[in-house]
Amino acid sequence: MFNETRQELLKRLCLTFGPSGCEDPIARIILDCIEGYYDELIPNRSCGVIALIKGNGKGGRLGTKRLMLSSHMDEVGFMIKSVSDDGTLKVASMCGGDTRIMAGRRVVISRDGESLVRGVFGVKPIHLLKADERDSALPMDELYIDIGAADREEAEKQVSVGDYATFESDFVTFGEGGRMIKAKAIDDRAGNAVMCALMKELYPIRDTIPFDMYFAFTCREELGISGARTAAHLIDPTHALIFESTAVADICSTPPHKTVAKQGDGPAISLMDRSTIYDKELTDLVLSVGESRDIPCQIKKYVSGGNDAGHIHKSRSGVKCAVMSIPSRYIHTASNVIRADDFESTYRLALASITALSE
Repeated sequence: MFNETRQELLKRLCLTFGPSGCEDPIARIILDCIEGYYDELIPNRSCGVIALIKGNGKGGRLGTKRLMLSSHMDEVGFMIKSVSDDGTLKVASMCGGDTRIMAGRRVVISRDGESLVRGVFGVKPIHLLKADERDSALPMDELYIDIGAADREEAEKQVSVGDYATFESDFVTFGEGGRMIKAKAIDDRAGNAVMCALMKELYPIRDTIPFDMYFAFTCREELGISGARTAAHLIDPTHALIFESTAVADICSTPPHKTVAKQGDGPAISLMDRSTIYDKELTDLVLSVGESRDIPCQIKKYVSGGNDAGHIHKSRSGVKCAVMSIPSRYIHTASNVIRADDFESTYRLALASITALSE
């Protein structure tokens, strides 16, 4: 079952506003959580959180000297780009989102992390759609956010161009024994929660770890992975473990050869995606640790997507990377769904892998 303390942290992170470029509220939660569990905070201009736990300096297995652990704080979101005469809001997507999942969804519009107003994504009703429009996703310009304003003047008293919106969604457990978790922003607040838990476990035994560990909670992954790029340049790691959520594609009618992973079988370990070919030696170590310690994990079966590793692996003279991705249904929507035991397996596998690198 899911560790209750980690579940409460995940809930708090998921329910908090934090789209790309507005990660400060998430950073504050993380800093509060990890207080007392690091040796140094590393200043950086990308607004990420980088915390250092110093090892004993002897150097680890595979030549590990500086291990970077990375997960991104930002969630998918929308920027208000104009206010219409009728008081509705036009937005720009900050995630390349599928417009089919937006109509009728509740949103919260915020500025500097403070909630301003609630709204709903609206769309042209079906009886006004042309025949060819009914069979395809509408372009972003056809969507709008309705905040209940009578006109432009009333709307502009509540929001401004440049404000941000995110999905409004409850944190819910469901299924037998509460095995499933539904929330917005599990991509990648689940990775954030894993890293916070690792810091609390590893800091007290840091003298037994032969390398320094840099925990990088990065910004703007959903918009070009810029936070991971600057963090990796600053840290100059030899190795990196990246924590992410991945689209699982296990829903009904999906051909077997197009499924990505299976929920309940643990984190998906990528060999390759659209931006990275992962280090074979480090990836093999992670997979062998899972097998030898009976920790569920699986190989990601479909070459798709990308994550912080896309920039980390080519930073400076190169970084050996491996990724652990929690299989998530309905990713980049208001209702990401993961299995609680997959989160727990990710934490266990990461801890065991760090231990193996220390041997």
